[in-house]
Amino acid sequence: MEEVKVYVLADDYSGYDSEFLAQHGASYLIKMTRSGESVNILFDTGTYGNLILENMRLLDIDPKVIDMIVLSHCHYDHTKGLVEIVEKINKENFPIIAHPTVFRPHFCKEPVLTHVGMPFKYRKKVEELGGEWVLLRNPTEIAENIFVTGEVERVTEFEKTPTLKLYTLENGQLVEDDLKDDVSLVINTEKGIIVISGCSHAGIINITKHAIRITGSNEVRTVIGGFHLIDADEERIRKTVDMLKQLETREIYTGHCTGLKAECLLLKEFGDSFKKLHAGMVITFR
Repeated sequence: MEEVKVYVLADDYSGYDSEFLAQHGASYLIKMTRSGESVNILFDTGTYGNLILENMRLLDIDPKVIDMIVLSHCHYDHTKGLVEIVEKINKENFPIIAHPTVFRPHFCKEPVLTHVGMPFKYRKKVEELGGEWVLLRNPTEIAENIFVTGEVERVTEFEKTPTLKLYTLENGQLVEDDLKDDVSLVINTEKGIIVISGCSHAGIINITKHAIRITGSNEVRTVIGGFHLIDADEERIRKTVDMLKQLETREIYTGHCTGLKAECLLLKEFGDSFKKLHAGMVITFR
């Protein structure tokens, strides 16, 4: 028997009358069980590790069960909780999977120039705590039927540029950063693929098409994560929702950076097949 559980450990929303803690950021624990054997993958580490650890306590999850961490991209709201969580996991040669450019300087310019990437000291600090960086550019199977996408090809016309204008440093100059490090997870189940994104800076349609190419499965069972449509215009939001329907996506779970306008349209178009993510939510697939 195959079972996948997704525990929402961090989201901007904590739900109604909830004991779980919200924060700006995202973090999901994915537990896949087959024939009594389980693999546990932590996807992103939010902004505040202490809040994630508290939500894990409330869900009765021991951090030491985590087998590896995958970082979707460099942004602080997906990486800043990393050190505190690695410290609690407390394992030698513990794999942390990310894109090779995840450590680059990364800035926004409004309202003032601010570094919004992973804190510079984290690379060495994580290694001191037993973490082993595994930097992958290409699609890679990291556990049976679980893939990290690697760089996502930007093939969808309206998703060729990120919704957010950000910058990096090249030869002493600020240049626009197209977020090539935006990666996602794909789980190939017996009933179709489950796509789990962090912020979808590569575009959720590009990501889903990429997942189909990696797995060879065109059955899109579920798409989960932040879609970063919070700062997109209405045309892009409409095209995104229409394309998700054209791909025959059966379920949508989204939150974090998706934005109210996009969530409203997703609810209208997908009805009961749309769910809003919140901290403490547990999604089970069998």
